[in-house]
Amino acid sequence: MDFQTLLNWLWVTVAAALVFFMQAGFAMVESGMTRSKNSINVAVKNLTDLGVSLLVFWLFGFALMFGTSRSGLIGTTLFAPDFSASASTLSAGTLAVFFLFQAMFCSTSATIVSGAVAERMRYSGYIVSTFFLSAVIYPVFGHWAWGGLGGELISGGAGWLSSIGFVDFAGSTVVHSVGGYVALACLIVLGPRSGRYSADGKATKIPGSNIPLSVAGVIVLWFGWIGFNGGSTLAMTGAVPSIILHTCLSAAAGLVAALFLGWAITGLPDVDYVMNGALAGLVAITAGCHAVSSLDSIVIGAAAGVVMLAATKLLEALRIDDAVGAIPVHLAAGIWGTLAVGIFGDPAALGTTPAFGSQLLVQLIGVAACALWAFPLSLASLWAFNLFFKLRVTPAEEHIGLNAAEHGAVTELAGLFSVMEEQSRTGDLSLRAPVEPFTEAGQIAALYNRVLSGLELNTIAKDEYREIFSNVSDGLFLIDPAFRICPNYSAATEKIFLSRNLEGRDVKALFGRMLAPDKSRRFDEFIGLMFDPSHHERSISAMNPLQATHFKVSAGYDRYESRLLDFSFYRIWDRSKTKIVHVMAVARDNTRLSLLAKEVRDLRGRLDQALQPHTIA
Repeated sequence: MDFQTLLNWLWVTVAAALVFFMQAGFAMVESGMTRSKNSINVAVKNLTDLGVSLLVFWLFGFALMFGTSRSGLIGTTLFAPDFSASASTLSAGTLAVFFLFQAMFCSTSATIVSGAVAERMRYSGYIVSTFFLSAVIYPVFGHWAWGGLGGELISGGAGWLSSIGFVDFAGSTVVHSVGGYVALACLIVLGPRSGRYSADGKATKIPGSNIPLSVAGVIVLWFGWIGFNGGSTLAMTGAVPSIILHTCLSAAAGLVAALFLGWAITGLPDVDYVMNGALAGLVAITAGCHAVSSLDSIVIGAAAGVVMLAATKLLEALRIDDAVGAIPVHLAAGIWGTLAVGIFGDPAALGTTPAFGSQLLVQLIGVAACALWAFPLSLASLWAFNLFFKLRVTPAEEHIGLNAAEHGAVTELAGLFSVMEEQSRTGDLSLRAPVEPFTEAGQIAALYNRVLSGLELNTIAKDEYREIFSNVSDGLFLIDPAFRICPNYSAATEKIFLSRNLEGRDVKALFGRMLAPDKSRRFDEFIGLMFDPSHHERSISAMNPLQATHFKVSAGYDRYESRLLDFSFYRIWDRSKTKIVHVMAVARDNTRLSLLAKEVRDLRGRLDQALQPHTIA
């Protein structure tokens, strides 16, 4: 075995490892851009599609994609291949490395769906879509475009698109557009998340739970793309450095274009646009990174950023809810990047003889073939499956989050939200949130529990306070600095003044109608002084004009009752003792006592008169 073969194996294996690592990037991006109550579900979907797609691709996909071709439509050999040295006349090592690299591509296509359908698709339904994509949709179209890619390793004949000169070097369409079409079909069947669009169609942004994690995920994906594009040479050649450079230039251009155009549109440097702009540039350059110049790479990437923004707005107009922007990034930018091969691709580097003499036309045929194959088949299959097995979770499950609904996994924040929701529903302040002291959410829960304890004590005190107010015989009420009666006055207050709904009434105007003009004027001066902290309360209290004062209270229908009321007033200060926030008034109705005293005096007078000796004439 020569050194070059070993070097090729090493490079493709390293590239496959980089593509494998992209799964971590996808998990980080999607988990961070969705709500924390769904983060576990999103992450485990990325892990699941890696395992499911790898097995399915080994069983069926690899054979359908790279087996001996039948009329350029489908592969027919290499089902469940054995890679041991004695199992094949082919080079076992080369075949194993080739399979590993291609299996990682299949997983990448499958995981695109995960982010788009986040927060509403059942875990079991997602496994079904992953199986279908990995077993049928991806490998069949992959055979059309990449059949015969194994060359002498697998002399099975080229796919029909490859035969007419279609070029998709590392999969802008084969990997990314296929995944985007399946995601789009899923979104149409599932519908938008609750609250994403208002009744009038206006889009409401649902913020992610951890944007720094998503940014880190984009960096991981960018790093993994070095192997994604660079490894597609399937050998360590002199073209690898320029392919990697073009990949990075396009990503940078997509980022910058999306940043500044989005900034001009929204007035803010939107982080989502920055992240998706970089990813769109990576997707777009994937089809032709081996056959364009550095300047072309920058143009392709910048245009991809613009295409991504336009597709994002189009989805919002159509009320299609893509949770992470997977369709604008992978489908829209993938289409653009594939067409860009026909615009910018160097014919010598492409090495094709395109049908009809036009590389752009052939590229357009390839894009159309992908759309006509992947989207209708996905939509019809998912729609039919949804008739018997609902792909979407229930509204209640969506509300509590798929972490708990699908996996029984409750995060600290979910536990806190659950307690808060139960309290808002029942008003039970005795409930307490679970506390995990070593997490930020746990610290919030501990503080929240302390607040609840205070509220519970205050509520008990307030209930006792209301009980007193309901039974006390005196009129008790507070007056604010604007001389209005505050809420929560005693029930006796309304009985004393024969008036209901006293809250907010101007006490000066109220008393002005019940007092003699001189008394009313003196009260207005007195209550003003009570709110003036420069005067001592004891001195002001001595000036109280409403001690044993007659009030003329309206009893309705031009009837009035005379009341003898005895008022006391007390200042209430703020905590710093620098400002008077209220004045408490205590009104005692002595009318009945006054009448009884008068009756006693009259009775005593009559008795005294009766006991006097009679004068004899």
